[in-house]
Amino acid sequence: MACEEDSWGLREYVASNVAVPEELRPQRVAVLCVGNRLMLDDGVGPAVYDELTASYDIPDNVELLDLGCLSLAMIGRVREFDVILTVDAVDDSGQPAGTVLRYAPDAMARHVGITASLHDLKLIDLFDSAALLGYQAEGLCLGMQVENASPAEATEGLTRPVHDALPLLVDVVVGELARLGFPLSRKASIE
Repeated sequence: MACEEDSWGLREYVASNVAVPEELRPQRVAVLCVGNRLMLDDGVGPAVYDELTASYDIPDNVELLDLGCLSLAMIGRVREFDVILTVDAVDDSGQPAGTVLRYAPDAMARHVGITASLHDLKLIDLFDSAALLGYQAEGLCLGMQVENASPAEATEGLTRPVHDALPLLVDVVVGELARLGFPLSRKASIE
């Protein structure tokens, strides 16, 4: 009996929650941790980067990038990866602060009035621009609903609900990498 997944390619697996079969696994994955550390919860992406680099051994075919803001300077890098995950702050999702969200790159571009990413350039914009140059990668966005990403003055750190939920977002990133065929192992603790 055939199942729906029998006809799937990498794109369908990335968009789903189903593990990617070995024969379709990507060769290289990027995790783009986006955000400004000096704007409270907008720094959730860089906070995930810090946790991943401190706690996990990252395989050579997975590249973690602490980007600050996503920019068109990344266009040339798109061709280096089969899958790009972004980790970013999300606002106006209607969910409580600290809620982890998972969505396709084009989903946030279609929500009028929702600031799905707090940055001017969204992953779909990067993919659309790269496609014009013949570069293509699959994408997935992982985000967290923020409480305050626009403090009146530069403030480093995360609000309590976002800080408390940070381990969940890290676990989601680790789980997505494992689902794509890139399981991370915890670093040996030094005592």
